[in-house]
Amino acid sequence: HIQDPASQRLTWNKPPKSVLVIKKIRDASLLQPFKELCVYLTEENNMIVYVEKKVLEDPAIANDENFGPVKKKFCTFREDYDDISNQIDFIICLGGDGTLLYASSLFQGSVPPVMAFHLGSLGFLTPFNFENFQSQVTQVIEGNAALVLRSRLKVKVVKEHREKMTVQNGIEENGVVSTNLEKEVGKQIMQYQVLNEVVVDRGPSSYLSNVDVFLDGHLITTVQGDGVIVSTPTGSTAYAAAAGASMIHPNVPAIMITPICPHSLSFRPIVVPAGVELKIMLSPDARNTAWVSFDGRKRQEICHGDSISITTSCYPLPSICFRDPVSDWFESLAECLHWNVRKKQNNFAVEEEE
Repeated sequence: HIQDPASQRLTWNKPPKSVLVIKKIRDASLLQPFKELCVYLTEENNMIVYVEKKVLEDPAIANDENFGPVKKKFCTFREDYDDISNQIDFIICLGGDGTLLYASSLFQGSVPPVMAFHLGSLGFLTPFNFENFQSQVTQVIEGNAALVLRSRLKVKVVKEHREKMTVQNGIEENGVVSTNLEKEVGKQIMQYQVLNEVVVDRGPSSYLSNVDVFLDGHLITTVQGDGVIVSTPTGSTAYAAAAGASMIHPNVPAIMITPICPHSLSFRPIVVPAGVELKIMLSPDARNTAWVSFDGRKRQEICHGDSISITTSCYPLPSICFRDPVSDWFESLAECLHWNVRKKQNNFAVEEEE
């Protein structure tokens, strides 16, 4: 028996008490919805509201005397400084798809359920309309909602570091006696949880990128072109779709490998099973370095000897649905990407019998 993708439901072991509200910054149109939502959460539902500190630094919020009593009840945090991963019951996003990606980046382990309101420019991942937010938030608090578990990628970047020093008569520039011309500093390891995609490209270089792609330790291909996209099904409708890949429903367990402008007529995007381990490295004969980014952030250079390991994370992002996973996805295809929009063909006119 195959499980119905619409059968995944949100259930609470105990009533939720804390909520993280993420607002797109530098957007004046979101100030009023943000204030209305926070007043409703604190006064109507007695929720503990967490807000990022830089959101409250907006002059329109800081100078609003009527909003002052509500603001005093907030718990604030700073990205990359404060760990709130074990203090949040669910998340509400106000903005576009970028707010959901940002919410994902804040939780490198288990992610609370996310309710995303469409108040941005695209809104493929944000199914809720803000007009009836009170009833919709109440349904979520009561546990009456469908869920889609959006798989994420666990990415490990290993960088080889060597520090070269000028040595004259056995003495380094800083005056310390040394016998080595080159010091091994060690490996730098960084880990990321990625919701959409990992992009490896040629950066500012005029040469083609030249990277080797391994699958479970076996070399499967060398990418020569502008780069390669490794994406989740959620990311299949983002950069990968623009690069010519198929669009995959988020309930399908898979990883997509999509070349960016490959210098080969036969290099087609492929889909591999979730759980395999991909490794990307510069080819030994590559003329230039490569650059990598994770959901469009943390962009960094990849040199010879560095490696990027990618596999399916065991920490998906639970996204709360407006109706159900299937209906929401096809409505997003139609509304945001105008999928299969075409002027209909006319039917034949029925000729009257002579």
